[in-house]
Amino acid sequence: MCASAQDDLDRALVPKPSAEQKVIEAARSPELSVIHLWAPWCSNCQAELKNGGWLKTVKDNPQVKFYFVSVWNDGGDGKSMLSKFQIADQPNVTILADPGPRRGDNKIKTFAGMLVSWIPTTWIYKEGALRYALNYGEVRFDVLQQFLEDSKSEWSHKGEPKLPE
Repeated sequence: MCASAQDDLDRALVPKPSAEQKVIEAARSPELSVIHLWAPWCSNCQAELKNGGWLKTVKDNPQVKFYFVSVWNDGGDGKSMLSKFQIADQPNVTILADPGPRRGDNKIKTFAGMLVSWIPTTWIYKEGALRYALNYGEVRFDVLQQFLEDSKSEWSHKGEPKLPE
């Protein structure tokens, strides 16, 4: 067997990290990361795409890593819909899919240690810390942009006088 065939075989046998594992790794990274749980069949998710807010936010924040994770979609990643709105090919976007079903008792209720009760859901992480969680519906993109700006700061009040107790 030639070396390249062995390499191909090795890659095929090594399990790929799950979408959830990739999100956990992204959340732990020092970079600012946006985790967006969505599904292509969801009307709220579609509305976010149609208004162009996601594309503008992704393009305006090239230093931020965006993870579009399709959930409750029977394992489909929704890439074709993200492509339609020019999001899929952006260099700071990763597209992932949870393999779970859309309905029933096996539908996920948590993802990466966080409660999932509604989509779209958007989380912002930096340096392993959850900075913001938008868990109940469509994002207002001006608010998301402000959250991204705030998340870039150190969130420190060093040197400020303390209030008397």
